[in-house]
Amino acid sequence: MVKLSAKKLNELEGKSLGQSAWLEVTQERINNFAEATEDRQWIHVDPEKAARSPLKSTVAHGFLLLSLLPFFLSQCEIFQTKFRFAVNYGLNRVRFTSPVHTGDRIRNQASLKKVEKKGLRKVMLTIENTFEIEGKEKPALVAEILVLLYL
Repeated sequence: MVKLSAKKLNELEGKSLGQSAWLEVTQERINNFAEATEDRQWIHVDPEKAARSPLKSTVAHGFLLLSLLPFFLSQCEIFQTKFRFAVNYGLNRVRFTSPVHTGDRIRNQASLKKVEKKGLRKVMLTIENTFEIEGKEKPALVAEILVLLYL
């Protein structure tokens, strides 16, 4: 496994980190998230009622989408290299721009916006993310995630 360095990260600043594989958002995933978070609003968990709504079906929680960020980012090459560990530090500019309906497939397009040295063998990454919905022009989510990386 290749060791990640601050130099390599600086070379990637402003560049695409690639896209993840598609992931289907199933009703089971939505229901499990609803149970874990105690958010059982009918637009997420009641397919019959949701079918009669303007949304026409159940939709994923916005925070379910956000919680998929680490999974999608783990597919980026930089997170498949050798480093000590990474921690989520925070989020900037989170917007839920389009609903994700049950059965939709989503993926993440990521780019490395900024790299900041934070001490000996530590860097803060600002990563721009856009969750695409297969077959739709408007993304589901746009957000910057801050990741503190220990090299």
